[in-house]
Amino acid sequence: MNNNKIQLRGGLVIAIIAFAALSRLIPHPWNFTPIAAIGLFGAAYFSKKSWALIIPFAALFISDLLVNNIYYPIFFPEFYNGFSLMSAGWYWYYGAFALIIGLGFLTLNKVKPMALIGTGIGASIIFFLVTNFGTWLAYPAMYGSSPAGLLACYTAGIPFFWNTVAGDLFYIGVMFGSFEFLKNRYPSLAFSK
Repeated sequence: MNNNKIQLRGGLVIAIIAFAALSRLIPHPWNFTPIAAIGLFGAAYFSKKSWALIIPFAALFISDLLVNNIYYPIFFPEFYNGFSLMSAGWYWYYGAFALIIGLGFLTLNKVKPMALIGTGIGASIIFFLVTNFGTWLAYPAMYGSSPAGLLACYTAGIPFFWNTVAGDLFYIGVMFGSFEFLKNRYPSLAFSK
């Protein structure tokens, strides 16, 4: 594949990731976001693993800056405490994102509908388990530092989990579906990893 085709494909992958990241600024139900889809999309379509990490993480970071400093002050002023680079507990959130990208590396060598659904649900579970564990550790007064407190934290997160699954599957469908549609329409976008 010549360099122009590689650049076109890479540019399209970056554009889809950027649009998905910016969609976080559209009002939405809690946890109905493209976060897992961005990570999985990068893992599936960038031939270089370094790009599959750098671009999705950059998109996530930039969209976090916008969400934390534009979206929250407008829609949730009670959560806004002034300009911030990172949200509280960011290391759990970004750690879950790294694991989701790793899951994509393992499962999305070939993009197939059932693999996408299974990987999307797996990504939702990873995000739920990691971020709720982080919440439990960060707020022992809220849940207690016992195993019962951890169970209470996970139980409190279940309503958000369903939005996470719905958001992950929706954005996976939109992002992967758009790229596959364009790839079928313009065969120069196709190549194997």
